[in-house]
Amino acid sequence: MIKIIGLGNALVDILMRLPNDAKLMELELPKGSMQLVDQERMQSILYQTEGFSRTLAAGGSAANTIHGLANLGIETTFIGKVGDDSFGLAFANDLNQSGIKPILFKGKAESGRAIAFISPDSERTFAVYLGAAVELTAEDLTLDHFKGYTHFHIEGYLVQNHTLIQRAVELAKQAGCQISLDLASYNVVESNRDFLNGIVTNFADIVFANEEEAKAFTGKYPEEAIHELASLTGIAVVKLGAAGSIIKRGNELVRLGVIDVNSIDTTGAGDLYAAGFLYGLSRGFSLEKAGTIGAILSGHVIEVLGPKMNQERWNKVKEMVRTLENS
Repeated sequence: MIKIIGLGNALVDILMRLPNDAKLMELELPKGSMQLVDQERMQSILYQTEGFSRTLAAGGSAANTIHGLANLGIETTFIGKVGDDSFGLAFANDLNQSGIKPILFKGKAESGRAIAFISPDSERTFAVYLGAAVELTAEDLTLDHFKGYTHFHIEGYLVQNHTLIQRAVELAKQAGCQISLDLASYNVVESNRDFLNGIVTNFADIVFANEEEAKAFTGKYPEEAIHELASLTGIAVVKLGAAGSIIKRGNELVRLGVIDVNSIDTTGAGDLYAAGFLYGLSRGFSLEKAGTIGAILSGHVIEVLGPKMNQERWNKVKEMVRTLENS
């Protein structure tokens, strides 16, 4: 029986749509980047953007992927750390309502938050206050957390804590899990390339990267980066946005396009692609079919604001997945 556990930053997403990129320049936030900020800077950014409409959603890269898997009927669990506050309670309730088993430790700081600025071209720029999420430590994890699971998914955003990631992958491997890693952000990769190289080479079975992350990790463009990534791990996936994706396992190379959609917000696109791909792979499907399921999920989530789809859209997604499974 397939059981997938995820580990990541438990964050509440604050989504803001921008009329142009002037506010990003004013706030000194490089477009497309993920910038870590302290509580004071987070409050300053919120103050300076009071005029913009906001939407709240439980988020975090790994949590988004786990939500996608749960909606596809996979038994899932999520490990994270939240504050003893309304944001932490909302995050836990969101997991429970989605049928995800929560393993949420309580931290001393407030629950983490991520402001996602959405540019007119759908590009996302993040300002992230990790809060209690960053208090998750290697000592919080035990082998029992991973026993009984077939797959373990971890986000690269946790890389600020090398000890935590190292222990997590060691325990997951000891428990017999297949390990997937999402590289998360190009600036995170640039700052931690050597450490991530060791994790990819020694522990990861599946690695997800977009073209910027692949370039930061290998120094190469996607067509060459995919070969280097695949030489280090079992399966490498490079996501190319509107150009689709490239997947490689051994000598097998697959190129896939995207489904026809009207993009509104790319928040969660990579996370939902990973959910679809992992679902397909866990069911024993080919790389092409698994990647196509990833494309279906990522295509639909970019038609809505934020990383969550309503039940009506999920029903449509699942019907498309069933049709593909039976083809």
